[in-house]
Amino acid sequence: MQLDVLAFGAHADDVEIGMGGTIAKFAEEGLKVGVCDLTHAELSSNGTVERRKQEAEKASHILGIHKRVHLSIPDRGLFLTEDHIRKVVSIIRTYRPKLIFAPYYEDRHPDHGNCAKIVEEAMFSAGIRNYEDEEKQPAHRPAALHYYMINGFHKPHFFVDVSNTFQKKLASLQAYESQFVKGEGSFNTPLVNGYIETVERRERLFGKEAGVLYAEGFLTKKPLLLFQDLLGGIK
Repeated sequence: MQLDVLAFGAHADDVEIGMGGTIAKFAEEGLKVGVCDLTHAELSSNGTVERRKQEAEKASHILGIHKRVHLSIPDRGLFLTEDHIRKVVSIIRTYRPKLIFAPYYEDRHPDHGNCAKIVEEAMFSAGIRNYEDEEKQPAHRPAALHYYMINGFHKPHFFVDVSNTFQKKLASLQAYESQFVKGEGSFNTPLVNGYIETVERRERLFGKEAGVLYAEGFLTKKPLLLFQDLLGGIK
């Protein structure tokens, strides 16, 4: 199976927080989008692994995600090791995406930054013909790697207009009730104290900067190549 876009996250809900609107937009345009969660988030203060899986399935359905996989790397055990790199190489070579997304490496949660480092290394190794992954698959090098924001607020290198899909993003976040809704017995974390509202305000601010209602911001290490003239992208 080949995917057009593959987004990696350390935990289920990372990708939805950072680029749920963009994923929904890709899906509406007919692109096949996959998500790979590196851990089962078993150390989360609220919820359980099984409930998180159910919530992730619901969020995936809302956004139109074509394929979602989990690598079962230990939560808080995301370190730059050959074993972890090899696992991600196998995923990249299995689904052979054109574009890859990962969390931006500057984030208050170390797992998010470490996820980015693992994906960076794996993307490079996936394109080396003589590098063997777990399944011994042929090499594949995606065209680009871009970074989405989770907790951080950084100046984006580019925006994606998600005005028409933001409500899907909002619904996908609300699907993670165990993480974002303060209920009886919930542990008091930043996530259950208006976190979704904070994400919405960020996307509205990015939208204002871009001249649209809602936008998601991304960063990249390589310049983007435009396939139309500059005036073509101006509204």
